[in-house]
Amino acid sequence: MRRLYTTTLGVKAYDAIVVGGGHNGLVTAAYLAKAGKKVAVLERRHVLGGAAVTEEIIPGYKFSRASYLLSLLRPQIIKDLELKKHGLKVYHRNPSSYTPIHGSQRSLTLGRDEIQNCKQIAQFSRKDAEAFLLYEGWMDRMVQSIEPLLDSAPVNLHKLTSGSLQARMSALKPLLSLTKTGFNLGKDIPAFLELCLAPASKILESWFESEPLKSTLATDAIIGEMFSPKSQGSGYVLLHHVMGEYDGRRNTWCYVEGGMGSVSMAIAKAAQLHGAELYTEKPVQQIIVKNNVVEGVLLQDGTVVRAKTVLSNATPKVTFLDLLSDTTLPDDFKEQLKAVDYNSPVTKINVALRGLPNFTSSPNTPGDPTPGPHHQCTIHLNCEDTEGIHKSYLECLQGKVSSRPLIEMCMPSSLDPTLAPEGCHVLSLFTQYTPYQPASGPWNDENKERYCQKVFDCIEEYAPGFKELVVGKEVLTPPDLERIFGLTGGSIFHGSMSLDQLYMFRPIPLNPGYATPIKGLYLCGSGTHPGGGVMGSPGRLAATAVLEDKNCG
Repeated sequence: MRRLYTTTLGVKAYDAIVVGGGHNGLVTAAYLAKAGKKVAVLERRHVLGGAAVTEEIIPGYKFSRASYLLSLLRPQIIKDLELKKHGLKVYHRNPSSYTPIHGSQRSLTLGRDEIQNCKQIAQFSRKDAEAFLLYEGWMDRMVQSIEPLLDSAPVNLHKLTSGSLQARMSALKPLLSLTKTGFNLGKDIPAFLELCLAPASKILESWFESEPLKSTLATDAIIGEMFSPKSQGSGYVLLHHVMGEYDGRRNTWCYVEGGMGSVSMAIAKAAQLHGAELYTEKPVQQIIVKNNVVEGVLLQDGTVVRAKTVLSNATPKVTFLDLLSDTTLPDDFKEQLKAVDYNSPVTKINVALRGLPNFTSSPNTPGDPTPGPHHQCTIHLNCEDTEGIHKSYLECLQGKVSSRPLIEMCMPSSLDPTLAPEGCHVLSLFTQYTPYQPASGPWNDENKERYCQKVFDCIEEYAPGFKELVVGKEVLTPPDLERIFGLTGGSIFHGSMSLDQLYMFRPIPLNPGYATPIKGLYLCGSGTHPGGGVMGSPGRLAATAVLEDKNCG
């Protein structure tokens, strides 16, 4: 078999060049190559996948270094690219959510078993136990109703109202998906609008009364965002994180065998099968434009690679403000780009462990190294009440690191034996709130270590002895996420998922979707609709836009 990717550039002219080998860029390349186009993917780092990578940063321990769970990847992409044939394998988690209660031996565990969910929730409220199944059904109706929007381009009002006749005709197509969504929602339209516009706390309080349940569910409304459950629009983020499915199971978040890099490798194999050429260690210095028409890219080593079509998997900020000359775009376009919010509260900590964490609320069996059901879950720490989460958020707005950080802990080695030595484990700690620029000083090694120990101290309160299990660690603050993975501001979504940056406003109101004012230049990353997460839709929809525009090749 041919090597999957190489650092040696072959020919220097293609139908299409994809800047950045993240999962969306690879999806784009696969669809274009499948359509018969000659495609090259140029990745800056030594490994493909962008934020969906597996790296052995501590000897013997393989980490999903940035993204860490799979749910949102669109079923159509899995089918079209035959990703299972190319090695994509997942571990379904049941139970899936575990919230130990600080200072007690109680916990809230949720999964696919409706009876067990009711029993767990009834510890805190019988009323909530009865309401939970109805809530899940309501959310599922919302997700099924808006699914057409996830697989189609956004409405472009600019083209509809002021474009050429041909542009106006092409802009009508997304209206069909929007209309279908309206019909699907039917009488639920007012509730859907409230869900999108309201704070998640308001939505959850209308359904439930117990804090452990409300705050556990609220984590989906804030994860990765500079939001509080009380922030306007956090209800939509709550919805976004339950949109996923895998193998027909809705709202399921899976571990990928071999880590998240296996997702990217499966997509890369599909792209390569259809003839795409994949290159690493090929940082692009500039997108070449002449007379408002793209001509290719200039690499940092001085190599020019020609193509009539260039698709950027980088963030809109990097694409337009870093890779294009300053005179390429009109001023009003650049002003809207500069206003895009990339603010991120996330610090990711990857930890290698020599054994199992032992939670006070669910003690390990002495002498048995087998992970318990709760170890496979997303474990929510410092998440017992909504007010505590909100307080942490307010501290971050003041430039302070949260005194009690929100911690989302995942241990994929509880199900996947390929990631760590026998009896050992890899741990993902997705923590917030941490400002990009703390008021106390920059994120130097000393401040990163101080924050890491604060997180470990919190874990120790729930699982005494945790620190003794630590073999090694990596701390990735917002500036680290930006530097290593190209995530502007450390934003895992390529820009906030706030309402003013969604659908026809993504990436900016003047330019929703994938084509840009420069002929032949397209965006294909999460900075476009439908947004962030390992979803693949931006990549597929960008490839569709290129093929429909017939500018490629």
